[in-house]
Amino acid sequence: MRSRTRNKSGEYMIKRRKKFLKKKFSKLMQKKLVMSFAAIVLVFVFLIGKITYINAASGDKYTKVVLDQQQYDSRVIPFKRGDIVDRNGTKIATSERIYNVILDAKVMLSNKKYKEPTIEVLKSCFGIQDEDIREVLENNPSGRYNIMKKGVDYATAQEFVKIDEDRENYPYVKGVWLEEDYIRKYPYNTLASDVIGFTVDGNVGSNGIEASYNSILNGTDGREYGYLDDISSVERTVKEPENGDTVVSTIDVQVQSIVEKYILKFNDEHKNQARRGEGSKNTAVIVMNPQNGEILAEASYPNYDLNSPRDLTKYYSKEEIEAMSSEEKLDKLNSLWNNFCVSGTYEPGSTIKPFTISAGFELGVLSGDEFYDCGGMLHVGDHDIHCSNRSGHGSQSLKKSLENSCNVALMHIGNSIGKEEFCRYQRLFGFGEYTSIDLPGEAATDGLLYTAENMDPASLATNAFGQNFNVTATQLAAGFCSLVNGGDYYEPHIVKRIQDENGNVTENKDPVLARRTISKETSDLIKEYMLGVVEEGTGGEAAVEGYAVGGKTGTAEKLPRGNGKYLVSFIGYAPQENPQVVVYVVIDEPNAGQQANSGFATEMASDIMEEIFPYLGVEKASKSE
Repeated sequence: MRSRTRNKSGEYMIKRRKKFLKKKFSKLMQKKLVMSFAAIVLVFVFLIGKITYINAASGDKYTKVVLDQQQYDSRVIPFKRGDIVDRNGTKIATSERIYNVILDAKVMLSNKKYKEPTIEVLKSCFGIQDEDIREVLENNPSGRYNIMKKGVDYATAQEFVKIDEDRENYPYVKGVWLEEDYIRKYPYNTLASDVIGFTVDGNVGSNGIEASYNSILNGTDGREYGYLDDISSVERTVKEPENGDTVVSTIDVQVQSIVEKYILKFNDEHKNQARRGEGSKNTAVIVMNPQNGEILAEASYPNYDLNSPRDLTKYYSKEEIEAMSSEEKLDKLNSLWNNFCVSGTYEPGSTIKPFTISAGFELGVLSGDEFYDCGGMLHVGDHDIHCSNRSGHGSQSLKKSLENSCNVALMHIGNSIGKEEFCRYQRLFGFGEYTSIDLPGEAATDGLLYTAENMDPASLATNAFGQNFNVTATQLAAGFCSLVNGGDYYEPHIVKRIQDENGNVTENKDPVLARRTISKETSDLIKEYMLGVVEEGTGGEAAVEGYAVGGKTGTAEKLPRGNGKYLVSFIGYAPQENPQVVVYVVIDEPNAGQQANSGFATEMASDIMEEIFPYLGVEKASKSE
């Protein structure tokens, strides 16, 4: 019994000892593990700190070492900016592929056998000067991207490609490659310079369609990239460029060419006659389709070469240009680039009279049976306001008052309309409002018109015949189209549609009918009166044989009055029924002894219409007309 008890006691003690040793061993291991983990963490912290220090202190150095052991193959693949074409698809702005010559000096100098043969090819193929090449090699011997020449044409590039691929005859030509690029070109140089505009800094549009449709014309660059070294080849990744879309304009190159021919003719004929070396301060012409607001031609003088938009030598001598400060030169360029048809404002003169008479018909204050007695002057308020004929026109019917451009009759009509309704109709016809034309730089004219609150009787009288408020050529042409098309005011526009590079139409720029201005009955009456202006009145020189042409002349005396400076104009249309074409000619300060001669504008309009009517298929007059 005692022996059994003693055995049990021994077993108990052994178990307790094992339990104690096990517990002690576990604590020891845990302690060691914790210490080991802490040591590892400290090592990582040290390494991270060391790497951070190395990167901050010498990161560029080590990056260069790595990249020197690899060849980084990466290049931008430029997109092609979209074309601008006329309504018939003729290119008036396009991008031509060119190449830049790039020299990898490090590769070229990596073997002494490469240097001289490569220099020789750079000279013979691209015409790069020997000293220019050696200067780059001396100053930047490790440079991998040295632009040696820009704008190399396709033919020259192909000559180099043949050399580069001819390893048998040119085994040591190394380190030269061609970078693709595009250059903007304008095939017709000065044609439609105001409308088209040009690009700066590569693909940033400046002026004209180039600016207003810049985001549509531009695409997105592609890229080719990858890493290559001596023992491995990484597959290249290529992201293809997305080319820009094509803008199809409403311009007709043929009509535009005819317009610019006669603008240039006038200014060449008059530039030596009087005070200045130019034929006019500004000469502008707009040709529109009155049925939808499309602009078929738009031009002004002076113009400029779109391929050399900063060239002033056409208008100034070398000595004059050298004497200009940077600010003066920029002012001259901005003046040259200014689109007078959109940005220029002026008093319209008597071309406003059809608008005044139309408003009178619409309001019922005119019936067509009115007669006015013109003595050559009318006293309004505190002012004696003269007629265009200071001797007076005598008794004038309403129709004759427009044919003879009688200011006195129009002052009476303005008074009958009243200032509130007169100002309302000015806005309805688009004066003082933006036309929303899709060209940049449209002038704001809202502050250049009277309101009913500040218009006095004399201002109402002069506004009625086109003085003492300002318009733009685009405003007047767009408003006039509504007078002759039956009363529909279409927003003037210069673009018909957008196409992708494959010719698929992505967007149509449909005509926008903004509002009605007058009734068809009023339109028919005012056209009858304007037909009389050309057949029996002041616009006789605008007649075109075989066509029924209506229109109105304008002679506006510029501020300050009495200085002998005038802006003369003519706006006309054809045919009489369902007009297809409106032509507006403005000559600002014609270079002549007597500027107040609207015949300058009517003659030019007649020349233009005589040539464009057959081309456009304008309907000829019937014998009854």
